[in-house]
Amino acid sequence: MDRAFERTKILTDHLLQSSPSPVRTSLSSNACFNYTPPELSEKYAFDTKEMRRLIDGHHLEVRDRLFGMMSQSKLFNPRVRGGKVFVSPDYNQPMEQQREITLKRIDYLFDRGSFKGWLTEQGEEIELRKFASFEVFGTFDHSMGTMLAVHFFLWGGAVQVFGTKHHHDKWLRDTETHVVKGCFAMSELGHGSNVRGVETVTTYDSNTQEFVINTPCESAQKFWIGGAANHATHAIVFSQLNINGSNQGVHAFIAQIRDADGYLCQNVRIADCGRKIGLNGVDNGRIWFDNVRVPRENLLNSVADVSADGKYLSSINDPDQRFAAFLAPLTIGRVSIATSTVYISKAGLTIAIRYALTRRAFSLKPNEPEVLLLDYPSYQRRLLPLLAKTYAMSFASHYLKKLFVKRTPQSYKTIHIFSSAFKATFTWNNLHILQECREACGGQGLRTENHVGQWKAEFDVQSTFEGDNNILMQQISKALLAEYVAAKKRKKAFKGLGLEHMNKPCPVIPSQLTSTALRSSQFQMDALCLRERDLLNRFAAEISHYQAKGPSKEHAFNMSYQIAEDLGRAFTDRSIFQAFAEAEATLAASSLKDVLGMVRSLYGLICVEDASFLRYGYLSVENAAAVRSEITKVCGELRPHALALVSSFGIPDAFLSPIAFNWIDANSWSSIQH
Repeated sequence: MDRAFERTKILTDHLLQSSPSPVRTSLSSNACFNYTPPELSEKYAFDTKEMRRLIDGHHLEVRDRLFGMMSQSKLFNPRVRGGKVFVSPDYNQPMEQQREITLKRIDYLFDRGSFKGWLTEQGEEIELRKFASFEVFGTFDHSMGTMLAVHFFLWGGAVQVFGTKHHHDKWLRDTETHVVKGCFAMSELGHGSNVRGVETVTTYDSNTQEFVINTPCESAQKFWIGGAANHATHAIVFSQLNINGSNQGVHAFIAQIRDADGYLCQNVRIADCGRKIGLNGVDNGRIWFDNVRVPRENLLNSVADVSADGKYLSSINDPDQRFAAFLAPLTIGRVSIATSTVYISKAGLTIAIRYALTRRAFSLKPNEPEVLLLDYPSYQRRLLPLLAKTYAMSFASHYLKKLFVKRTPQSYKTIHIFSSAFKATFTWNNLHILQECREACGGQGLRTENHVGQWKAEFDVQSTFEGDNNILMQQISKALLAEYVAAKKRKKAFKGLGLEHMNKPCPVIPSQLTSTALRSSQFQMDALCLRERDLLNRFAAEISHYQAKGPSKEHAFNMSYQIAEDLGRAFTDRSIFQAFAEAEATLAASSLKDVLGMVRSLYGLICVEDASFLRYGYLSVENAAAVRSEITKVCGELRPHALALVSSFGIPDAFLSPIAFNWIDANSWSSIQH
């Protein structure tokens, strides 16, 4: 009560401008803030360029060239703030202007040969170059990255993998040079994730040797089609194929929707999807087809074909296998989303941590300087585990890219599982990271020029496009169950998907965990494998239980969705950790390895801190408390390396934001006058 009285008396004296009564602690005015670059006080214990080579993995020179190309053009909206030049989209522009400038920026990149060979050349090098480029494009603007992904990965990729030589010869070069502007008409008003259920219908007219595409009802309208509202000239249309009254399932057709002058083609209707919470530089549209005729050769026929006289031809007789073969190559969309979203997490954390290394708040004692935000343990606990998670995602994305570029028909299933797991987890993590960065930047995080708040809206869509994240996680559990059943039925060892640990004795977590044990890679891997093994056994038992009393296998899956989601996360956490640990193991003893080892320890600990370790009894309450305490300690030890770790991301200053640098000058009166 005495303290409350003193505070009330001080406030009263101030308001009445009377002489304050004596109090126990004297109050004095603080000196004005002066910005000091964190580089003057923060020391680097390792070579940040070497760390960047490790976490970027490939094509650093391509990334830097593209960053430079964008920062040098007025098209990319350069502006001076706090004595530095920054480039970023103007999110306050009307939607129509955002779309037009996005297209102009894409044309600028085309004119400078940025996409040479993207569809007409093959091999690991060109594919890794594409991934590196998309990571850079998305860092500047998600709308631009999305438009390019639709054009190259979805439209162009579909022509490549669903089509055959005559499709490649006719369409790929014109796509690579932007003569053709492609879009990807899969989603409908009534069907998104359930592609097999799309309602667009295509029939064959043997008299004219044409396919006739029709939208039979309003729920069959194509919806959210990127590029369709304003710019696309052609679409890959996913439709049920009906031959002589028999439905042969979903197939893909090339349909022209606009002529070279931008006018709609006959019997094609298009409407705008309207303004969105983000991604307004993408012209999402809705498409209706009113008996649109396309030539017979516009069926993408790598899996199935229709003869001139109307006979359906396919080497795969089983409709389920045919559908699986048809969709298998589309994993590139999920791979590109997963890998590019990591760069936004990097950028968001770089901004928030740099700000926290220069912004101060509150003094611990009277007349002492206020404390840097990142020197508060609570701030470290908020941001540094997310930094560790971003490093882990970087190494996992390398694994995924390598898996994809070395793909074979036999590896499509594996790629599908890992791309689904990483796409869901990385995009969820990214939204969490951006939200925490937004809050850590306080009110400055709300300003669009500081990016982190705006990026949250821009990248929110990633949790549902190219597959709803929750459904993807359930698909992972179904795939793991299939592996489990097959191994038990054949009485053979587990092989693939990292499940080889299932062949070994079950790990045992000690009853008491020391600091050394908690930080060790072996303990962390054992804990993650124990959880995955147990949840897979539980999932199999629960499915068996529901199948024994339920109407169908699908009903059993629906009833087991909670454990399915826990299993999906367990598989993903273990896979990401494994990629991180393997990267760490390749390094020779050095200060870089020491710091990276701390980052890996922190990532492993936050995985083991997950509620499932208590929920299913893998950790005692005492051990769970020990894990939490150890995280706080590791955060404190990583604090001196925070600047070096975000500097290692290699994102140029121009692609960050004013609060990452001299935020006082950037908000000065003179900056307004300028």
